Order: sequence, then structure tokens, then C-alpha cells
Amino acid sequence: MRILAGVSIAVLYVATSLGANALAGELQDDITALREGPMRKLVVHDTPKPTKDVRFGRKDGGTEQLSDTNGKVRVLNFWATWCAPCRKEKPSLAALETAMGGADFEVVALATGRNSPEGIARFNAEYGTGALATRLDPKGEVARAYSVLGLPVSVILDRDGREIARLQGGADWESESARAIIDRLLAADG
Repeated sequence: MRILAGVSIAVLYVATSLGANALAGELQDDITALREGPMRKLVVHDTPKPTKDVRFGRKDGGTEQLSDTNGKVRVLNFWATWCAPCRKEKPSLAALETAMGGADFEVVALATGRNSPEGIARFNAEYGTGALATRLDPKGEVARAYSVLGLPVSVILDRDGREIARLQGGADWESESARAIIDRLLAADG
């Protein structure tokens, strides 16, 4: 009897696992199909990748970690004041945060490397990106932990903090494609 119960549990586990993998495959296919224009550069991973829970700074001098906002789908964007493509991309990230940010979604814009507080303030004023809270990675530790080799880079994290997609270079986060991708992730992860 115990052997039969053990076999039943194993069969149930395998069936559940296969169902979960099918859903992940369906989600990956859906997101891949939604990529248009600059969002075509978005690389959707076959399986979510674990990430390091690193600490970064806030403009007020405090610190936080990405796990502080687990439970949300997040776009983690690595940028710098000196980065020309960032100047074009960051306003669209601010618009995405304004349109979709809330209890389920957030854009985490992380100023990586040497960015003076004054330079960040000028950048935000000039490019109208005040909707994004300023987060700081002055020594590039978070960027190294995420294997960021150039800027900008955007990493999409699921509600558990796992990397599910990555985009190298700038993109239009205000586009219908970007919003459809975020909507699909929110629907799947909700």
C-alpha cells in the first residue's frame, strides 16, 4: 500500500512538473511573439535564471536589495549619465513606470558607475525622468553581479527575483510591444 501511495505521489509530481514546464514554454512563446521593433532584441530565457540578491544605494543615502520588492514583476535597467543610448531610452522607462507601475510592477533604474548626484539630478531634469526613483550602483557591484558589460541593459525579473529576459542596448519601453510583454508577464505571474 505504501509503495502504491509513493508511486501515486511521484506520478502526480511529474504530471505537475510537466504542466508547469508547458506553461513556461507557452509564456516564453507568447513573449517572443510579442517582440516588435527595438523589443526584438529582448532575449527570453528558456527557464528563469537565479540572480544574486545584491544591495544598492538610494538617493537618500539608504540602501535596499532587489528582494525588498519581490512579489512584483520588475524591469531592472542599468544606465549612466554619460551613456548616449540611455538618454534616449530612460524617458520611455519613466513613461512605462508612470503608466504601469504599482503593486504588481516596477521599473528599477540603477545608475551604474561614476554618476555624481548633481549629474543624475541634471540628467533627470533634462530628460524628464523624475517618475523613476534614483537607485545607485557607484562601484558597479550590481552590474558585475548581473554580468552587465555595456550600457544600457534591461533585465526583466519575475516575482521571485529570477531573470526571465534581458535586453542589451536601448529600447522603446513606451511601445505597444513593450507594454504587451509586461501585460503578458503580469497576467502569467499574477
